Amino acid sequence: MTGPLLDVRDLNAYYGQSHVLHGVNLYVNPGEVVSLIGRNGAGKTTTLKSVMGVLRSRTGRVTFAGEDITRLPSHRVAARGLAWVPEERAIMGTLSVRENLELPPARPGGWSTERALETFPVLRERGHHPGSKLSGGEQQMLAIVRVLRSGPRLLLLDEPSEGLAPVIVQGIAKIIENLRADGMGVLLVEQNLKFAARLADRHYVFVDGHIVDEVARSEVETRRGDLLGALSV
Repeated sequence: MTGPLLDVRDLNAYYGQSHVLHGVNLYVNPGEVVSLIGRNGAGKTTTLKSVMGVLRSRTGRVTFAGEDITRLPSHRVAARGLAWVPEERAIMGTLSVRENLELPPARPGGWSTERALETFPVLRERGHHPGSKLSGGEQQMLAIVRVLRSGPRLLLLDEPSEGLAPVIVQGIAKIIENLRADGMGVLLVEQNLKFAARLADRHYVFVDGHIVDEVARSEVETRRGDLLGALSV
């Protein structure tokens, strides 16, 4: 395809009467990882919810693979090839690891259960354990590979490294790098600048619901102070 995979134009979003996103413009190309950087409450997660159609109180335009998906409900957005792993991971705690992987069935182009278990061998070892009994890192692995079974073209990740051991974070980073190499787009919300800087081709800086800056991978070292400042304002 030509042009961005995801194109967001003049996005405004509201919680009740509160105006929380102000004219957000961003794009993600195929095979590109883009991060949203900013402190808690800056509007990053709200942006993901708006793109997915979970938050309906919004204006602007969201285009995916050339199609206007602004008014589509979230299940139809997902059917177009977008997948969201929320910060709370949203696995089924009463079901086993294998049951989480096998429900719903994989779509064409999606990961098989075997591929998921080969990628994260610990999930094979924990296959009969309920999701609620997994560690935070194991739950994050399960949440990511579970949505990859749907065969998405764009993956939205909300704080995937939060609270995880460094070895788990490295494994998740490797998966994201492999997905990019396969041509998948990734829109990543992160507070961990080291993790985001390793992965992202570009960074959008959020302050109080506005994008105030865009930083390329090549600029991260010289602009590190600006990025760290956005996480603390």
